[in-house]
Parts: sequence; C-alpha cells; structure tokens
Amino acid sequence: MTEQTSVRAAKGTSIVGQLSLLDRFLPLWIFLAMAAGVILGTIWPGIKDLFSALSIDTVSLPIAVGLLWMMYPLLAKVKYEELGKVAQAWEQFAVSLVLNWVVGPIIMFVLAWLLLPDLPNYRTGLIIVGLARCIAMVLIWNMLAGGDSEYCAMLVALNSVFQIVMYSPLAYLFLRLIPGWLGAEETAVNIGMGEIAKSVLIFLGIPLAAGVITRFAMIRRRGKEWYETVLMPRLGPTALVGLLFTIVVMFSMQGDKILASPLHVLRVALPLAIYFLVMFAASFAVSRWRNFPYELAATQSFTAASNNFELAIAVAVGAFGIASEEALATVIGPLIEVPMLIGLVYVALWIRQTWYHAAAAT
Repeated sequence: MTEQTSVRAAKGTSIVGQLSLLDRFLPLWIFLAMAAGVILGTIWPGIKDLFSALSIDTVSLPIAVGLLWMMYPLLAKVKYEELGKVAQAWEQFAVSLVLNWVVGPIIMFVLAWLLLPDLPNYRTGLIIVGLARCIAMVLIWNMLAGGDSEYCAMLVALNSVFQIVMYSPLAYLFLRLIPGWLGAEETAVNIGMGEIAKSVLIFLGIPLAAGVITRFAMIRRRGKEWYETVLMPRLGPTALVGLLFTIVVMFSMQGDKILASPLHVLRVALPLAIYFLVMFAASFAVSRWRNFPYELAATQSFTAASNNFELAIAVAVGAFGIASEEALATVIGPLIEVPMLIGLVYVALWIRQTWYHAAAAT
C-alpha cells in the first residue's frame, strides 16, 4: 500500500474503493479460477499426468512457477532497509510464535477430531494443513488489509525457520503420540526435516532472494522514487495473476475428486472455515489487549489465520501420494482459505475504521 493510500485511509476513506479492479473483485476471479481448473481437469483427464510429469522430484513445475511468481512481486515490495526497526518488536514476535506454533496446531487438531471422527484420512490431511504455518499468501492478505509489510516479511522469515525445525516433531506429536495417548488410531507418516527445508528453500528462499536483489539493484540503478511509483505499481499486481494460475493448476489436478466427493469436501471445509475465523478473531483480540497498532495487529491476525498450503500439499503428496485423501484434504485448504481470508480482509478494514479510527478520534 502506498503512502498516499495510507494517508487517505487515516482520514477515513475506504481502502476497498481504492483497490484496483483485480484486487476489488479478487473473490470472483478466485472462484472463476477454481471453476476453470475443475473444468480443465474434467475435459482433459490427461492433464494430471502431464503436470505430474513436469516435475523435479516431488515438486510440480507448473505449481512451483505459479507460487514463485505469486511471492516474488510481494517480496520485491518489502522495504528491507527498514527491517531493523521492526526487529525490536519482541513482544509481537513472542505473541506470533505462540499463536502459530502452539494455538494454531492445537485448534486444528481438535476441530479435525471433533468434526471428522469417521474420516481418518481427511482428518490427517487437515492436521497436516494446521502444522504448515503460512509463509506465502499471507503477504497478499496483509497487503490488501494495509498491514505492516516489513513486519510481515519478518514473520514470514521467522515461520520459515520454525517450519524446518518444528514441522517433523509436531507431525509426530499430533499424528502419532497424542492419538496414542487418547487410545485412538495412530497415523504412520515419515516427514523428514530435509523435505521441509527443501520446500521452504524453493517456495520462500528463491523469491525472497529475487526480491532482495531486485529492490537493491533497481533502486541503485534507477532511484527509489522510480522503483516505488513506476516499477512496483506495474509488478505488484502480477502476484495475483500468479495466484490465479496456481489455483487453476491445482484444481485441474484434483477436480475429479472434488466432483466425485462433494459431501466429503463440505465436511472438510467446515473445520477449515471455523479454524480461520477462530484464529483471526483470537489474534485480533490478543493484539487489542496488548495495544498493538492496527498495522501490526492485522499482520499478526492474517499470519496466524493463514496456512502454508503449498507445503501441506507437498508433504501430503510425498507421504501419501497425489491420489490420496490426505492430499485432497490439503487441496481443499486453499478452496476455503482464499475466499475466507479475502472476506477477512474486509473485516480487518472495518475493524480499523470502527475500532482504531474511533479510538484515535476520541
């Protein structure tokens, strides 16, 4: 969000009305991309084999291209030269770590067992989603909601490190130990730290490095004003194009299963929807309690409510196979997360106008 937009927002002007055509109708484009993917997979059944063949190891190249381009423009917009200011926000970092790595996985685990007691494979997929903390699309939601982009970049970097260290132990805890303690069936899944590190390196490291290089190289060559007012307004919107492309590819690969099991999709969607709402509301409540400014509160909430679906998909496909119900559950994740988080962007903007501006006025 530009400084001019921030000033207008501070005066009470609706940011929604200032969004571009692509941003303003993003929910519509998302649903159209989902429908296009399902239709493409239905009329061209061989596309799944084609996309599977276009891969290196377990990484589908079309999905990788879409995810990398989705993240690159957003990471190129981050003011890395100002990150030192954000690094002093230790209280906010502590709150974020607790929400992401303690509260989030527990809530998803409880919802999965309460609402999917008779669907163990889908339940496992949901738990895998809950353990994958967001390092990707939160940058988009944060941008649209007017959150702090530098703080968001720091949280993304922090979560990426914890992803490597914590994912495997937490998967063992929530899929094997806790079910065993409760007398339930354990899930046998081997998720190595090397696989997590590879996924994080691909989907975060590459676009992060590209964004840093682009920002410093182009500012040095053309100046900061040109970079902020000319290049970024042209490059930034292409992140949403990358998102739409990724959704088309993903749903073309799993569309047949979605059409074959609509009731299962709805049952998996319910705990996901509840999860996003609970995490968003809880995070905003904690931020208000701790008197965090809106920009940090919004970033905190979207980071806590979002999940790293690309990592969850990679883990589920690697551990159970692309045709598994576990993998399908992880694909349903963005089907619910994308429209839910877009809706929560509008909620966040309303909260800023109602709570934060009202408080500032008094």
